Amino acid sequence: MGKLTLYGFDPSPPVRPVKLALAALQVPYDFIEVNVIKREQLSEEYLKKNPQHTVPMLEDGEACIWDSHAIMAYLVSKYGKDDSLYPKDPLQRAIVDQRLYFESGVVYADAIRRTNTYVFTTKVLPKERLEAIVEVYNLMESFLMKHDYIAGDHLTIADFSLISSISSLVAYVEIDSSKWKKLSAWIKRMEKLPYYSENAIGAEQFIALVKNTNFTVEA
Repeated sequence: MGKLTLYGFDPSPPVRPVKLALAALQVPYDFIEVNVIKREQLSEEYLKKNPQHTVPMLEDGEACIWDSHAIMAYLVSKYGKDDSLYPKDPLQRAIVDQRLYFESGVVYADAIRRTNTYVFTTKVLPKERLEAIVEVYNLMESFLMKHDYIAGDHLTIADFSLISSISSLVAYVEIDSSKWKKLSAWIKRMEKLPYYSENAIGAEQFIALVKNTNFTVEA
């Protein structure tokens, strides 16, 4: 079995869930940085492997897989000792998938990416962007109302996906533990993972990049 290669950029929220999954599965890999700020993802060599020019990308032999959700599902299916991180049970998997789609379409695409567009271009943030983030926190609180983890009673790849994005969103809206008690408890639970540094370091880098823009919020 050849060694895997992960291409990514630590401040990028989609990269960190894959690093968490690889750590949880104890799968060795090489990491190659693709600095998206310097537009390295648009190099001819990278485009040949990933025409969508996104990070992360996983290279396994001759296969190249991109999109963090697809990569994590692949890793668990191929390298997992069991299916706990991505259950095979149809209902349990459907719940995990729903949370992954929520992260992809609502949390990342809307709350993070659209907000980033304002901050890294005009540096002026409409109030509705902050409201969108608060709505994400409210939904997370409701998802966690009856369970310790985002898709049930045990850790799954949905937790990896969402902790990366949520820990990045605090660059814009801090999480008040008195208002979002379940969400705050879940974050603390995730921070206790022995390999949580795979997310923490990149999250800190992302927050620093945002703060360095000195963005303002529309009056």
